[in-house]
Amino acid sequence: MFARVIGTGSCLPGNPVSNDDLAARGIDTNDEWIVTRTGIRSRYLAEPGTTSSQLGLTAAQRALEMAGIGAETLDLIIVATSTPDYIFPSTACLIQGKLGNKGAAAFDVQAVCSGFTYALGIAEKFIRSGSHRRALVIGAEVFSRILDWNDRGTCVLFGDGAGAVVLEASEKPGILATAMHADGSQSGILNVPGQVCGGQVTGDPFLRMDGQAVFKFAVRVLADIAEEVCANAGVATADVDWLIPHQANIRIIEATGKKLGIDRDKVIVTVDRHGNTSAASVPLALDEAVRDGRIQRGQKVLVEGVGGGFTWGAALLEF
Repeated sequence: MFARVIGTGSCLPGNPVSNDDLAARGIDTNDEWIVTRTGIRSRYLAEPGTTSSQLGLTAAQRALEMAGIGAETLDLIIVATSTPDYIFPSTACLIQGKLGNKGAAAFDVQAVCSGFTYALGIAEKFIRSGSHRRALVIGAEVFSRILDWNDRGTCVLFGDGAGAVVLEASEKPGILATAMHADGSQSGILNVPGQVCGGQVTGDPFLRMDGQAVFKFAVRVLADIAEEVCANAGVATADVDWLIPHQANIRIIEATGKKLGIDRDKVIVTVDRHGNTSAASVPLALDEAVRDGRIQRGQKVLVEGVGGGFTWGAALLEF
């Protein structure tokens, strides 16, 4: 029994915000500086009051519509997010309530930018165990809420959005292999070192990153885990039809593809238009490529993420 993708969906809030728009807001940056270093030209930023659950709900509804099923048939809902609406209840439970589903298991996964690949791997194992038949997996973020807009080294990199997939138990090949790893000793190179305690913010509530350290770590582990899942599935990397890496930085994406020997025209790239949307980046790119016809049934798609923790995960899908 396999877990097979039967629907995808996504949601981006409002209108795109260009690099020039950021500069006009008083951020010490310019389009050339951002594009040269990251490949990012625009991103979407949620309006005040727009939450991860709202973005995730829309993405979920679009995925369910493509799948041609009702929310009441789901028996598992997993949301990957680092920017939940509340401490609790989980964003998954909030989306479940808005969908009108009652009874499905619902919970959040926190693995930052690897969150979607982690959630996908968890859902796949639930389905392959035989305990669940239909799962909704969502990556949803409003990272703009945790950015220091005076730190041009980080605030220009991120955006908001959500992506979702519906999985169904099937005898046909679906998710062929998954892998997840973490190294907590690297937690200091990308984190938000603050919290709410006694009604007050303690520590630093903004995202902080050592860009060079993250780049070196990301390129290495993304190549390693891609080779791992392909080997586990008995598929050569050369036989992968599409690579969808975490959309963080065009240099990381290109370096990963080069290390794997995957042609540039087989790599799905959305970072130029979306920025880094953390757990939403992979399902956003996946939905775009499914809907524009690039990804076809029978093709093999490798998705992978890397994020704070440090975490990294991947899955090889057959559509």
